Amino acid sequence: MFNIGERIITAEDFQRILYENEKIEIPEPVKNKIVKNFSFLQSFHQDKIIYGINTGLGPMAQYRIDVADRINLQYNAIRSHASGCGEPVDPLYVRSALVVLLNNFLQGHSGIHPEVVELIKEFINRDITPLVPEHGGVGASGDLVQLAHIGLALIGEGDVHSNGTILPADKALEQNQLKPISVHIREGLSIINGTCFMTGTGMVNLLHAKNILSWTLLACAMINEIVRSFDDSFSKELNQVKLHPGQNAVAGAIREILSDSKLIRKREDHFYNHSHDNKYIIADKVQEYYSIRCVPQILGPVYDTLEQAEKILVNEANSSCDNPMIDDDHQNIFHGGNFHGDYISFEMDKIKIATTKLSILLERQINYIMNDKLNGKLPPFVNLGKLGVNFGMQGAQFTATSTVAENQSLSYPNYLHSIPNNNDNQDIVSMGTNSALLAKKVIDNTYQVLAIELLSLVQAIDYMNIENRLSSRTKLAYSRIRNIVPRFEEDTIKYNEIKGIKDYLCSHFEKIY
Repeated sequence: MFNIGERIITAEDFQRILYENEKIEIPEPVKNKIVKNFSFLQSFHQDKIIYGINTGLGPMAQYRIDVADRINLQYNAIRSHASGCGEPVDPLYVRSALVVLLNNFLQGHSGIHPEVVELIKEFINRDITPLVPEHGGVGASGDLVQLAHIGLALIGEGDVHSNGTILPADKALEQNQLKPISVHIREGLSIINGTCFMTGTGMVNLLHAKNILSWTLLACAMINEIVRSFDDSFSKELNQVKLHPGQNAVAGAIREILSDSKLIRKREDHFYNHSHDNKYIIADKVQEYYSIRCVPQILGPVYDTLEQAEKILVNEANSSCDNPMIDDDHQNIFHGGNFHGDYISFEMDKIKIATTKLSILLERQINYIMNDKLNGKLPPFVNLGKLGVNFGMQGAQFTATSTVAENQSLSYPNYLHSIPNNNDNQDIVSMGTNSALLAKKVIDNTYQVLAIELLSLVQAIDYMNIENRLSSRTKLAYSRIRNIVPRFEEDTIKYNEIKGIKDYLCSHFEKIY
């Protein structure tokens, strides 16, 4: 049981809640903070002009709202903004957004009634996730559109995913003996304000980007074993003279993976410790291609990017991103722009670019494995069947190349796509939700490319008959992939095999670094 609001919520907490179904509880002191904040707002807002309580929203803030219309204003804020289009977002990402929304509210700066946090908690614990379309948010007044669809479910309207089916929210609430929230003062605006949807999506993206990096480190170690690389490319001595933490972490991780490999060679044994004849051509390859020996330099920036993104995401997930901010400690209400999503938008673009660069590395390694003229060790397309009759991994290479090309097209920074809207009230916006969803697409694509590389690598290992000389870590990875797709010589239908490996990677989180 995770006591939310009691301490900083971390990426590891999200992983346990989302993937290990850890339940959430709200401790009494945290609940008391919500009660105290709500009580302050209840007494403070009388006879004052406060945005979104007795004024209209956005450019209509200059319109005073009569007491009789204030509750209706809050419901209208949810209903009118529930205008998203496109395919529904995967419920897992919506559930992550609910965790962020709950934790943001538990900071005690939104003036909401305690029943709101109780119902969000029940949604998370019972796996009731509002149906949220992918298109609509510009990420400036936060995720207005996506959060409005969450708000619909909380007031008993719209649709939800529950028990594997889509059904009306009121029916799901009834089945679970739950009641929709009521509006008391500003619950409608509080729910739709903020960066919770982009942050929740971003947190899932982070977990998967880190997982992809871990599996990629295993794949990079494996290809170095296949080509019988020299160990100095990953040596501490070489890498420590570059002062980047990521490069040194990647090099250290690969050294650890390969520590008991019987295939990696020492340069001293081949080039330093004995004399050489005067032949013009050196039989041994002196240095491998960049995609093999420059892994620390290429994946080091990816590592550093993910480390920085985690700090930003954790900060945002533990922030209060409402407007206005209800401050019972200072007995005041502050108006501003904490709903603006630039922090998350920028990090999602960086994750997207880093993951695309990682996918480019994978594609180059796949090309190396496929091209017998480059590797000089394997048959074309690691074809273990009859050359000319069978095709091996040829078709899969097309898919890898095409998918990486799509990643490259998707990786222009969405952070720079500010388009003014809302009668120019929102004259500069973050596009954070778009950034997060595009990063999700790039991550999904990269899983596919990684699956193709791993299948190619295990085929190469079988051709060379080196399974028993692999390191213990790469041999385990080899066995796990072979449990999904056995060795093949005759051509088989590949798309289900690639999907099987991809699904396995998505659900088995590795922690290499």
